[in-house]
Amino acid sequence: MKFIKFLLVGIFFGIVLVKSEAVSWYRIYEMFKFESFHMYGIIGTAVILGVLAVALIKRTKLKDFQGNEIEMPDKDKSFTRYFVGGSIFGLGWAIAGACPGPMYVLLGTGVWTILIVIAAAVLGTFVYGLLKDRLPH
Repeated sequence: MKFIKFLLVGIFFGIVLVKSEAVSWYRIYEMFKFESFHMYGIIGTAVILGVLAVALIKRTKLKDFQGNEIEMPDKDKSFTRYFVGGSIFGLGWAIAGACPGPMYVLLGTGVWTILIVIAAAVLGTFVYGLLKDRLPH
């Protein structure tokens, strides 16, 4: 019962994704063909809200649920790691028709074939965990 609030936020997030058609394969296909602004509007709104939230957290020194100050360490500056990682992520998204968050929403809506994509994502994450020390970062 301790995490019921997180479950409720997740359910709300899933409903918003379904109602906004952000989990629609057709909408994702449209986005990658540059035929519609719909998904770019959703993603752009999320990026703007994220930037504003991070700025607010840093400026007000907001605290987490345990009362600790939220710390956000700076990320390493590197073009190659983000270009390669982003390309792999984007290709997987384009092939599967879903990014990680909506994969579970699609499963919740009864799209059982997404289990193959979820299994592949978990396997890919596992393989990265095994190889990350040997990869250039």
